Amino acid sequence: MHALMKKLEALLALGGIPKDIVLLVLSGLSLLLSLFAPVPLPLDPAWVAIVLCGLPIVLEAIIGLVTAFDIKADVLVSMALIASVCIGEHFAAGEVAFIMQLGALLEELTVARARAGIEKLVRLTPQTARVLSDGGERVIPAEAVQVGDRLRVLPGETVPVDGIILSGQTSINQAVMTGESLPVDKGPGDQVSSGTVNQFGAFEMEASKVGEDSSVQRMIRLVQSADAGKAKIVGLADRWATWVVVIALTAAVLTWAVSGEIIRAVTILVVFCPCALVLATPTAIMAAIGNATRHGFLVREGDALERLAGVTRITFDKTGTLTYGRPQVTAARSALPGLPDNALFGLVASAEQLSEHPLGKAVVQSYLRSGGVLSPAADFRMIPGEGVGARVDGRTVLAGNEKLLHAAGLTIPDAIRPELDGCLAQGCTLILTAVDGTFAGFLALSDTIRPESVQTIAQLARLGVQPVLLTGDHRSAAEAIGGQLGIPEIHADCLPEDKLRYLEGCQDGGQKVCMIGDGINDAPALKKANVGIAMGAEGSDIAADAADIVLVDDEVKALPHLFALSRRMMTTIRMNLTFSMGLNFLSIVLAMTGALNPVVGALVHNAGSVVVIVHSALLLRWHFRERGAEG
Repeated sequence: MHALMKKLEALLALGGIPKDIVLLVLSGLSLLLSLFAPVPLPLDPAWVAIVLCGLPIVLEAIIGLVTAFDIKADVLVSMALIASVCIGEHFAAGEVAFIMQLGALLEELTVARARAGIEKLVRLTPQTARVLSDGGERVIPAEAVQVGDRLRVLPGETVPVDGIILSGQTSINQAVMTGESLPVDKGPGDQVSSGTVNQFGAFEMEASKVGEDSSVQRMIRLVQSADAGKAKIVGLADRWATWVVVIALTAAVLTWAVSGEIIRAVTILVVFCPCALVLATPTAIMAAIGNATRHGFLVREGDALERLAGVTRITFDKTGTLTYGRPQVTAARSALPGLPDNALFGLVASAEQLSEHPLGKAVVQSYLRSGGVLSPAADFRMIPGEGVGARVDGRTVLAGNEKLLHAAGLTIPDAIRPELDGCLAQGCTLILTAVDGTFAGFLALSDTIRPESVQTIAQLARLGVQPVLLTGDHRSAAEAIGGQLGIPEIHADCLPEDKLRYLEGCQDGGQKVCMIGDGINDAPALKKANVGIAMGAEGSDIAADAADIVLVDDEVKALPHLFALSRRMMTTIRMNLTFSMGLNFLSIVLAMTGALNPVVGALVHNAGSVVVIVHSALLLRWHFRERGAEG
């Protein structure tokens, strides 16, 4: 029997939305003909709507009852259809079936529209890649690319896999990943993601993430995991639907027994159908997911948005979340007369260009980003644990720590000590320098704050969400960053277990907490939090898997919108539930008194279903405005 039901279910799903539209058009025309036919016809045209729209509803009800004894709206609709046909109200039966299927179609279209912004990733998945080797260039399937392969991407082509640009300057359209229409300039050392489009200029890249690990495939997997049916509020609506079926049957039987009019009992079955209650709620959730998608969020479960609406505290990891997670030169100070600060910066960067040390690479990248041009470095030597030495433009340059200077017989002048101490107090890392055997100054490196972080923190605070900084960084750096961001509560030197304990303490105190992080060390906290949000672009896969929501482009500026959206979604759901239940009970009273017949009752009730579905669909275009953002 179950096998038969599965085959029947598959048969009903054939054709998808185009089939449903055709059936609705034919059914609508038949209902118009039934209502306005100039002469009586041998067979009521409403039978077309009953068969095309009503029969699938009855079959779905039977399938649900047989396979899982699932009592939902289609059970009550089926009873209303059958009862209307039995008493000869063919138009009413066709009308109920038509508007019920119209509501279902609206839901499908809303869901499809909500997911369209990300599901296009499936269609845009690159099919081929240009691989460079000793034998020249060859075109292979994108799924055959291996990590470390050298690839060439021509103008207008889609980037086949994640990787790093080795040579060439270009501009990348990242709309498929970030939703931003403006292209982003990229050059050597910059990362590119699969699915993005090369606007102009050919470039060569090295593959870093391929196949299922590539960005576009990760996005697809996350989208496929999004399921509005997992939200608690949907489960509540389903339970209500079951009770409504029981109440409707009881009311219909009692009304028939008291009044003796079967027409009133049928009308009750028609108007008491809980389709608005069941259809509108998951539609609101999926519309909110679609809205979040366009703002750079991938919501894995609708339940996450429901939980986010109740969050009162948000905890941030620092590195890679509120900051870029990579050191940059924030200050260059020369101590030599006649040597400008920028000239010192250039000498150190040129000396470091052959270094494999992360700080050396950071210096070089910072100098190149500032528009500087490196000079050739001769006699380069790496001094493990101390720094580097080289000859640049005929000058001997040393760059490293105090050990390096002491080994060269140099000391730091007392006059410059206060400035050094000030940089250290702000959490900076220092590279001390000497030129031609004389102390020449220093470079200060620090993790730089994302430009949008300050405004984001302020907006969240105004939404009533308390920001907290949880970081493994040392206290001086944490307090410096926290002070710049306006975060009053800071917890530094945190190990993963420390973050867990903090979250548990908040939850034991009755607070709902959101955690935002990017690294493997954040995964336990992301899992423990009421809602976990992971940075998707440069964050670890483990963090993304542990989170409920993934921030695609790593820009936290959209977080206030997400919080306000979750609250707006819950407001929309409550309005839908209130409206649908109020309309149901008003209609039942009118039906019991005989004020509504089955035809009018069907129009009133099912029009209400359409109203709440359209109301939910408005969430797709909703925008956060700080004034009245929660409304």
